[in-house]
Amino acid sequence: MTQFHTDPLAMPQAITHQSISLASSHYENFPVASVFLPQHLREPIALIYSFARQADDFADEGDFTIEHRLNLLNNFRDELDLLHAYIKPQTPFFATLGQMIKAKKLPYAPFYALLDAFSQDVTKTRYANYDEVLDYCQRSANPIGQLLLHLYENATPENVALSDHICTALQIINFLQDIAIDFKKNEGKQRIYMSQEELAAFGITEQQIQNYVDGNETVDENWQQFMQFNLRRVNARLYAGKPLGRILKGRIGFEMRMIIAGGERIISRLSNVNGDVFKHRPTLHHGDWLIIFFKALFKI
Repeated sequence: MTQFHTDPLAMPQAITHQSISLASSHYENFPVASVFLPQHLREPIALIYSFARQADDFADEGDFTIEHRLNLLNNFRDELDLLHAYIKPQTPFFATLGQMIKAKKLPYAPFYALLDAFSQDVTKTRYANYDEVLDYCQRSANPIGQLLLHLYENATPENVALSDHICTALQIINFLQDIAIDFKKNEGKQRIYMSQEELAAFGITEQQIQNYVDGNETVDENWQQFMQFNLRRVNARLYAGKPLGRILKGRIGFEMRMIIAGGERIISRLSNVNGDVFKHRPTLHHGDWLIIFFKALFKI
């Protein structure tokens, strides 16, 4: 877990450099603060990503107790409260983040929403229905897109709605490809982000998922149908947000089209293996990135 925000000697320039390094070093299937973005946006985006990544690590990484995880997240919330009240924060990271928020005139609500989602991750491991999944995405993913649109000075209601479709879709794609990882994480309270109602409707039990994770069973037709159902639905949501890649101009629009094309590529990879993420978790290779690049370049 990265905890450079606690270093009292860190200077703002070092904080932004560390944030960019963090954004680059954490594996994601989608671009974050990539070289295609205008230079003046890379540091602000890296700071936003660093905030989200560190808070997410509090909820997920290490062997902390529930109480300690929530305390760490509450410390972040307290720092946000200070910034929001125009009071000097306690840590260099938040001092640097606060300067950026003020300079870029960003809203605070998305930062609080992210912390709410990560706090929920600490205590909630099952989602009764799809509406609960979407509610989580509204706080865990959509705020990132909203903040980016504010940075781009394109946060119209129409653009925000399109961005929400894209961010929710990307979050669900990550859920689908990381089913095995989430189930194994944090022994004793494995997370399942899939709708419990839908798992039951397809005749899938948690014991089956455990057997798939352990390699004791091969995914059956019910699982394949469940995954194809989810892939069709998430593809439709990603497609609903796709016009944003053409609305945003220049390098920002290109970056957005790269992100969308990356999501489409993962959906394709998942579909090709009939949703068997237990043996074939998709990763993007050089050939995939070439396809993504040309799709973004030619607005496909």
